Order: sequence, then C-alpha cells, then structure tokens
Amino acid sequence: MTEHLLRFVAGGLIVSAFAIIGDMLRPKSFAGLLGAAPSVALATLGIAVVQHGPHYVAAESWTMIYGAIALACYSLAVCHLLMRFRLAALPATILAFAVWLVVAFGLLAGFGGAA
Repeated sequence: MTEHLLRFVAGGLIVSAFAIIGDMLRPKSFAGLLGAAPSVALATLGIAVVQHGPHYVAAESWTMIYGAIALACYSLAVCHLLMRFRLAALPATILAFAVWLVVAFGLLAGFGGAA
C-alpha cells in the first residue's frame, strides 16, 4: 500500500512539474509530449533506485530507451503505410506493431538490458 501511495505522490508531482514546463513552452503541443510518459518513467525509476539499487535502474532505463526507439520506428512505419501505401488505420497499425516488436526485442537481444 505504501509503494502505491509513493508512486501516486511522486508521479503526481512529476506530472505537475512537466505540465508547468510544457505550459511555458511554445507551441502548446509540447505540453502533451511532456505530460504522462516521461513523468511516470521518472517516478518509476526513482522508486526502483531506492528499492533495487542503481544497477537495476540502469538496466531498466536501457529497456525504456529501446522501447522509445521502437516506438519511433513504429510511428514512422505507420506514417509510411498510411501516406504512401494508403492503407486503412487498423491494418497499418497492426503491420507496424510487428515493426515495433522486431525493433524492441532485437535491441534487447542485441544489446541486453545492462549499461
């Protein structure tokens, strides 16, 4: 119960900080980029460093980086499938999900989770 409360408070504080930073930036669309994912990741890593130590958090951060790279490749694939090949949204996202899986697990298998 205490861990859930700590995650709630830490996540809320970090989300609020990112929201304030996003509100100060131009264009306002940056506020959405800074909203949830970075703040939840930072809260999770902060709690993990206390519970498991820095080596565990280093491995976790690398897997987050691999997931972000895979998401960028997924987004690029969806854009190409929608714009160039004129696929509908559902088939494009399903095909691009395969790209995400290959990139994410390829990076994890190739580089591992350790720093």
